[in-house]
Amino acid sequence: MKSTRELCGLFCSEMQTLTPRVYWAQRHKEIYLRVDLSDVQDLDVSIKEHILHFTAQGHGAKGSNEYKFSLEFLEPVKDEPVFKATQREVNITVQKVESQWWERLTWQLKKPVFLAPDFDHWLDESDAELELKEKEDQITKVSMESRVPHDHFHNLKRGYLFMYNLVQFLGFSWIFVNMTVRLFILGQDSFYDTFHSIADMMYFCQILAVAEIVNPAMGLVKTGVIPAVIQVVGRNVILFVIFGSLEEMQNKAVVFFVFYLWSMIEIFRYPFYMLCCIDTEWKTLTWLRYTIWMPLYPLGVLAEAVAVVQSLAIFNETRLFSINLPWPLRMSISFALILQIYLVFMFLGLFINFRHLFNQRRKRFRTKKRKTN
Repeated sequence: MKSTRELCGLFCSEMQTLTPRVYWAQRHKEIYLRVDLSDVQDLDVSIKEHILHFTAQGHGAKGSNEYKFSLEFLEPVKDEPVFKATQREVNITVQKVESQWWERLTWQLKKPVFLAPDFDHWLDESDAELELKEKEDQITKVSMESRVPHDHFHNLKRGYLFMYNLVQFLGFSWIFVNMTVRLFILGQDSFYDTFHSIADMMYFCQILAVAEIVNPAMGLVKTGVIPAVIQVVGRNVILFVIFGSLEEMQNKAVVFFVFYLWSMIEIFRYPFYMLCCIDTEWKTLTWLRYTIWMPLYPLGVLAEAVAVVQSLAIFNETRLFSINLPWPLRMSISFALILQIYLVFMFLGLFINFRHLFNQRRKRFRTKKRKTN
């Protein structure tokens, strides 16, 4: 029989083995564990049959003691954990056998009491997919750059893009300043002669904007061709077909709102692209470029839709651009009917472009946040 003192000693010895606080996060290919343990000694981390075993002597929540824990993972993992001890914590990376998103970390449904999310590294599934895609794109880019010969026309292309954005910035700045000054001087009267005062410069800028389709098509910029086509074609239909061909529309107040909203977006977009051409960033301008379009772009499309609706009666009356089908059909398709169908595609284009621009904004600011950290 052991004495009471011996039993107490054995009990106290067993009580000295404690469980540390463990924080976790995941990606599609890895599990990240952060053990809240400092001044670590005698560290041992191993994985057997998809169960991670951790043992170390260190300073944790209960002072300097031996700390242990085990985790049985939800899915199979590789038996080669990568771990590193710092003065404040132990970081462990575990590779998943299959690249997939886990609904939880452990096999058992009930979460261990010592386990908590690592919010410093936490991402939801959609953000993790986007991060994974960025990494894959970066690897692909590096691989392609290593195989593609040096571009001797790189500086020439940048010079062209800088000048293009500079000219567009000056054009839309002239439009915005001119309309603003006229608004302060003439008040609401400036609404009704906007077209006759601004149209020539707007024609110039929108004809030049066709380059925004050509540039991505030729690989000069990385933006998509489809969003550029939607914006350029949509604006030119409003400018040349609705406003340019109908004198009755040129004196309407909607012209002012369409032109003003267009110019407000572009006076921030084009200088942002100018600075990108010379690898320079102005944080305020970056924020404005990726934020101000969120209210202005839908308002601009709404103003364009109002212009289309107001033109329907005029096209019905004048039969301008109506299509007369030959015998044996002998019927006429009113251009107003085509515009009504175009209205549906206009709002579909708004959805596509809004989603594209929102993803650009999300990607831009997440990348900046990651670089800052």
